[in-house]
Amino acid sequence: MKTVIYTQRVEIVEAYGERRDCADQRIASFIQTCGFLPVPLANERELAEEYIEGIRPAGILLTGGNSLGKYGGNAPERDAMDQALIQLAMEKSIPLYGFCRGMQSILDYFGCGLTNVAGHVAVRHPVCGEGETYEVNSYHNHACISLKEGCGLNVLAQADDGVIEAVCHGELPIAASMWHPEREKQFQERDINRIRTLFNGSGKNYGQK
Repeated sequence: MKTVIYTQRVEIVEAYGERRDCADQRIASFIQTCGFLPVPLANERELAEEYIEGIRPAGILLTGGNSLGKYGGNAPERDAMDQALIQLAMEKSIPLYGFCRGMQSILDYFGCGLTNVAGHVAVRHPVCGEGETYEVNSYHNHACISLKEGCGLNVLAQADDGVIEAVCHGELPIAASMWHPEREKQFQERDINRIRTLFNGSGKNYGQK
């Protein structure tokens, strides 16, 4: 089975003086449902390339949780790990998908600024894109309203208030969404197919010919 590596959020446990990496168990379940073996990563920037070389994943998944440091977050080690993985994905043509914070990391990497938004935390709302309108979950305080000109990203879906809800790169196997696929009561075929198509892309997977 092909592997997919995924990032974890940072939880600060002051009582023990610990900074813990953790992830919702349903993230692994979602990846498995998509047909891949899920492998979680520690937030250690120095290990990023070793993970890539040792595991040789079919794809990289940047998950949710923790705001970016420049927008008030307190997990700089995760910021560094996300940026390293994005760079490695581009260098080695590894398909990359990000959701919620993961999409924000991708937007930030390509120079697209975020802004505070209201009405996007613990709600469901419609998005329009790719010729249809559908409902998604929403758990974010920051979002992008306008992509930086020439950044290479294209808008795939947008909310009624102008928030960009999904993007893809015009040339590289990179895509992202603001909603959490793992938080749906039943995983959505739309999300499953998006991951399968991206990570099974012919000639796009690292280490394959």
